[in-house]
Amino acid sequence: MKKIIRYAAFFILIGIVAYNSVYFKKLDEVKAATTSFNAARYANEFWGTKLIPATRKAIETGELLSLLKTDKEKAFANHSHALGIGNIKYFLVQGEGIVESIEENQVLVKIESLHEKPEISIATEYIFGNAVRDASGAIDINEFSNSMDFNNVSAEINKLIREGVIPEFKSKVKKGDRITFSGAIELNKEHTDLKRIEVIPVSLKIVDSI
Repeated sequence: MKKIIRYAAFFILIGIVAYNSVYFKKLDEVKAATTSFNAARYANEFWGTKLIPATRKAIETGELLSLLKTDKEKAFANHSHALGIGNIKYFLVQGEGIVESIEENQVLVKIESLHEKPEISIATEYIFGNAVRDASGAIDINEFSNSMDFNNVSAEINKLIREGVIPEFKSKVKKGDRITFSGAIELNKEHTDLKRIEVIPVSLKIVDSI
């Protein structure tokens, strides 16, 4: 009888140890615990696979400005993007123009267009905010588990511009050069000011230098 009790106690002990040695967790919980978001890698992939292709289909800057003057609602409805509610909207644009002056923080360009031919500024120093991230409408906030990761993507995209787009252009551009550009602009739908449009550049190219 004592032998039977000892065997029973032994198997109960083995069962308790086995029960506490094996447990199950959801796969997404495991992934969340073992992987960390790499904003730089995400920004690079977004840049190459979504943003650059989107710039090739962006509206021409002069055409957009003309539409903003004649039918603002249509311009915002068809060409702007924003991830939140409110009046701040972002547009992805492209264009061509002649460099009028080179200043410390910007390059002023006279647009060559069949439509409006305004003077715009291309930012070359202060690159911040979410304009480039959001202007294409190609980024999905639901891909991110928290706002910090999402904001870090903006920071990394802006870093790509500061370090990869602007330096070479800024070192070579001169007054009178013809350039092509693509980039993002920010406008307030309620208080739209078209006097001086600032473009945060995604691409800059000198096509005809004097």
